[in-house]
Amino acid sequence: MLDELTQAGYTGTELGDWGFMPTNPDELKAELAKRTLTMTGAFVPVNFRVREAHAAGEELALRTAKLIAAVADPATPPFVVLADDSADMPARMKNAGRVTPALMLTPAEWSVYAEGVNKIARAVNAATGLRCVFHHHTGGYIETPEETARLLSLTDPAVVGLVLDTGHYAFGTTNPTAQGVLDALERFSSRLWYIHFKDCDPAVAAQSRAGEWDYHASVGHGIFCELGKGCVPFDKVVAWLKTRNYNGYVTVEQDVLPGMGTPKESAARNRAYLRSIGI
Repeated sequence: MLDELTQAGYTGTELGDWGFMPTNPDELKAELAKRTLTMTGAFVPVNFRVREAHAAGEELALRTAKLIAAVADPATPPFVVLADDSADMPARMKNAGRVTPALMLTPAEWSVYAEGVNKIARAVNAATGLRCVFHHHTGGYIETPEETARLLSLTDPAVVGLVLDTGHYAFGTTNPTAQGVLDALERFSSRLWYIHFKDCDPAVAAQSRAGEWDYHASVGHGIFCELGKGCVPFDKVVAWLKTRNYNGYVTVEQDVLPGMGTPKESAARNRAYLRSIGI
């Protein structure tokens, strides 16, 4: 995968699931170094809604953070990307892209949820110096713009930021539009530390709503299309990032399931598109 990633023109990577890449720091550093790759982050799913699950989540986050900290480029340190453990939320997965108030966290659950995010982010920062960003995600408890805003209001801005995923954000607005993504940049600018580029096909989103597809069905039908083929105005997003002197990495996310093409070719097309808009 790393060979294909570099051949497609990328210079950084996230860690992936624990064990997908070497978990020995020296081995991982060697694999990255021989391809001149920077570690940009690592996705850590946690069942934040349940307090009893926080300890296991913290253990995974710390183990992951220590590994990526050991291979970090000090100029652009990686982020621990906290997110929901989707196994806990069948109703949310079933209704991805069309969340109703009845599916949202209760006040008590919000308190437990934010407590877990703060606790783990502070532990990661104390142990490794790395910061955490939260990944809002369709099919998770933090999906809609309002849920994203509420979580940020309840968490410590010193150690918890936002990774804005353009595709998930668009899908989570129920009616994906270019303006919705641009509004998110302004709304969350003070907490936006990292960004994932992902596109969203509004026609598939409409089909998902009409057919009441679950999250996995929507992905299988191509809700997250290749960059430049959906509603996300990446040229304007890039211009916004430049005006804010954003100097971190942009991580491109592309879901390529069996039957949806070849990951390497898709990654290369996405990279070519990004070059066409100046990055």
